[in-house]
Amino acid sequence: MRQKRKSEQSPSERVVRNIQRKTRKQYGAEEKIRIVLDGLRGEDSIAELCRQEGISQGLY
Repeated sequence: MRQKRKSEQSPSERVVRNIQRKTRKQYGAEEKIRIVLDGLRGEDSIAELCRQEGISQGLY
């Protein structure tokens, strides 16, 4: 069985991929700074902060 290339995706796979791109949250510079400062403040754990913001700890 051969693997599909990106250009050989089924139409449904392309639709799902486009939805994921459009629904991905993009953070502005001010939001990024606020999130980092909230983490440095230490009121909540990093794990809790990431859950609240909807980001992975690795991204933080």
